[in-house]
This record gives sequence, structure tokens and C-alpha cells, in this order.
Amino acid sequence: MTAHRAMTSERKYFRGSSDGKLPRVADPLARAKDGYDLIVIGSGLAGMTAANVLGKLGYSVALLEQHYNLGGMATWFKRRGGHVFDISLHGFPIGMIKTCRRHWNTNIAERIVRLEGVRFDNPQFTLDTTFTREDFTDKLITVFGVTAARVAEFFECLRAMNFYDDSRATVADVFEQFFPGRNDVHRLLLEPIAYANGSTLDDPAITYGIVFSNFMSKGVYTFSGGTDLLVREMKDELVRNGVDLFNNVQVERIVVEGGRTVGVEAAGRMLHSRAVLSNANVKQTALKLVGAEHFAPEFIAGLDAVRLNNSSCQVYFGLRDGESIPFVTDLLFTSTRPTFDSPALCDMHGESRTFSFYYPKTRPGSQRFTIVSSTNAHWSDWRALDEASYAREKERLIADTLEQLERYVPGVRAKLDHIEASTPRTFEFYTQHWQGASFGTKFEGLKYSMEMPQQIAGLYHAGSVGSIMSGWLGAANYGVITANKVDTYLANMIEAGS
Repeated sequence: MTAHRAMTSERKYFRGSSDGKLPRVADPLARAKDGYDLIVIGSGLAGMTAANVLGKLGYSVALLEQHYNLGGMATWFKRRGGHVFDISLHGFPIGMIKTCRRHWNTNIAERIVRLEGVRFDNPQFTLDTTFTREDFTDKLITVFGVTAARVAEFFECLRAMNFYDDSRATVADVFEQFFPGRNDVHRLLLEPIAYANGSTLDDPAITYGIVFSNFMSKGVYTFSGGTDLLVREMKDELVRNGVDLFNNVQVERIVVEGGRTVGVEAAGRMLHSRAVLSNANVKQTALKLVGAEHFAPEFIAGLDAVRLNNSSCQVYFGLRDGESIPFVTDLLFTSTRPTFDSPALCDMHGESRTFSFYYPKTRPGSQRFTIVSSTNAHWSDWRALDEASYAREKERLIADTLEQLERYVPGVRAKLDHIEASTPRTFEFYTQHWQGASFGTKFEGLKYSMEMPQQIAGLYHAGSVGSIMSGWLGAANYGVITANKVDTYLANMIEAGS
């Protein structure tokens, strides 16, 4: 991530995709045992949650992360001057409380609190909402003029959606069924979910309905203390449950012998294991880490056709120590585009973005303010730029975003002492997700994720595959689902003496 020229002094950190990573000076696997029951590759929320579940059950688990931080896309970074920036949007459904209480600990669950405000501001409407079903129902009736009966039918349709339904309806089909020709209503309903998991009007309706229903329960929540505290608490819980944690570890290969996993090659060393759970991108897991030759040809043909989801651009604003801004809202969905256009949310020079405002309440005990802007993006727009063009486009992204921010926080420019931007190239570099895909794959990827152990015994995958399994709650819950399958496999192996 490259700091804005006017806002930073001489740096002592590597600039990621521009000039690489800090060289490794020690053996990252010096503490590792030769063998484990399970090796987890990647420390996104799915990987960490699966490792914690299985560690609690008494299995020997090693978690290997190629980055220096754990968390995957749910992480943070620090900058000179006391700035701490959370990566990605900081909102998730109330269901995260239950997931964290059951599969992490009560302390983590009790720090999950509801955001005070969510605001929409665009040429079609401006409104504040608590983002609950009750408030959305009220807004659809009183602001948009939809009948109460039609709103109730819409919510019931979404609530009845089931993962196992063979419905070919798209999001656009459902919107037109209940709100025909209402581009403004479509904008209200889809924009926040598009930023949460990459949904579009062309995606299967189920990928929207389940996620929207989760959010429409009790509003949008965040973790009080910031993502850095959340990941630190999770690391502590993993260690308490006996999980060995290793960062700065590059996994080169998942080793398969006789149709089953036997471990991984990582950092120049072979680590043996009864099972491997990959939290890397599902396509990378099969095609790069394992190798197509170990799978049935029809499996690989289908996986090749799986589409990667879109990526993101973000701009990070840090206020000078001692400066403040008034409360605006917590989450602001804003656009200058006259009407809603789903594909345009990913335009390189787009007119729509989301601002996440981090006030001191976000990190109790701190008096610092930060603001993060997010825009969905296409890898193809950024990948081929030469360095000079890339730098210019990042400067333009910063300038455009700051101009929009000043509409809501007049004079904020004079209060900033740090600005930097990230792009799909940044996310590809730090997460190693192909094409910097922020939300993994489209819906069809879930099938291949779930069917990996049927192809290779002991090989499992959990992560962002299909919009249902994207976002903080979806990823964590998928980690639990996969951990239960791994538990059954390991228990059978141990019982058989394998």
C-alpha cells in the first residue's frame, strides 16, 4: 500500500506490490513438529475458526499463514504516527455473536456491538436507517411507497430461500417480481450487499436472499476494539486450545500420495499430517497447491469454469492526533450516479463508494479517528498498468475519494496527516488470492469446495466461495461446517490406526 506523497516522511516499510516484502531472516517453522493431525493453510476467518474448533476437540493442529498478520481480509495495518487501519468494511450480521460465543469465546462475543447508524445518499434518495427488518419495512412503505403487503411478501420469499433449492431465479428476477421497474428500490436493497460480498443482479437469488435475511434480522454489527484486538483475541484462544501458529510461511505444495493427503511442503520443509484444510482460494488450492493431475478430469474442467469474484479498492484516511470530526454515521453508502447500475459499482472511475467511519468508540481508550473508503473493482482494470500509470491512477483514486469525503466532512483535508490507497493489485499481493478477489469465487465455486474430499481423501477447503460463504459471518460458519467434516474423517482414521 503506497502512502500519499504529501502525507508521509521517509518510510521504513516495504510498499507491497511496488517493491516486495521484507526479507525473511529466520526459519518461520523452527518450532514446528514433524507431523500433525491437521494442517490449515491460511488464516482467514474460515481457516482460523476451523483450526479453533478442531483444537478444542484435542487434535494437533498447525495453522500456516504466508502473511505476517493473521486474519486474511479481516485484518489491519499500522502506520507511522499511531494510525491503525482496518481492512475492508467493518459490518456483519448479529449471527456473528452466536458463532463467536459457540466457537470462540464469550469475551469475543460480548465485544460485538451494533452500529449506531447506516446512511444512504445518492441522487435517488437520502435516508438513515438502523438496517433492521422493521426499519427497512418502514422505509420501503413511507419513503418508497411500497405497500405493506408487498414488503412482507418480499421478506418472506427471502426467508424461505434454502441452499438446496434448485431455483434458477436471479437477484434481478426477484426484484422485478416484487418491485417491477423500481430502480431506486433495487439500489436500496442491493448496494449494501454488493459491498459485503460482491453480489450482482445477475447472481442466483439465493446468494442474495440468505445474506440479506441475515443482515435484516437486527442490524449491522462491528467488533468493539478494532480488528487488531479481534485477531489478537482469536490468536490467544487458538494458543489456549493447543493450535500451533506460524506466520510468514509460504506453502509450496499439498502433498498427495495414493489418493490422500499426507502433508504439505512449506518454507523448504515437509510437514506430515493426516488431513489438510486449505483456506486459500479454491481454484488456487486445486490447480496450484495440489495439481490438476490428482483430480478427476471432469472436476478440473468444472473448476476451470468457476468465475472469480470481483476485487476492491480502498482509501485510508488518518486524522492527525488531537483532531476530530463530528458524528456523521458509521457506514455511508454514497453515489453521484443518477440511477442504479449494478455493473457500474465496479467501474474503475466509478461514482459509488462506501465510507466506514472509525470514531474513538471503535477502539475504546483511543482518541484517534480514521475513515476508510471502499469501492468494488475489476482486476482487469488494474493488472496491466505500468508503474507510472498505476501511480497516477492511485493518485486519482485518492483525489476523487477525498473530494467526495469533503461533501460530508467539510474541512477534513486539513485534519489529515496520512492517506494511502489499495487496489486489486494490493490485495493480490498481500492475500495471494488470484486477481485480488476480495470475495473468492462466484456461487458455482461452492460445489467444488465442498466436493474436494470426495476427490482426495483428507483434503478440505473452507473460505469465500459463493456469496453465501463470503463476508465475516459466512466465512466463519463455513469454517465450522468444514471442521465438523474433518472431525469425522480424523476420528475414523485414528480409530483405524491410520
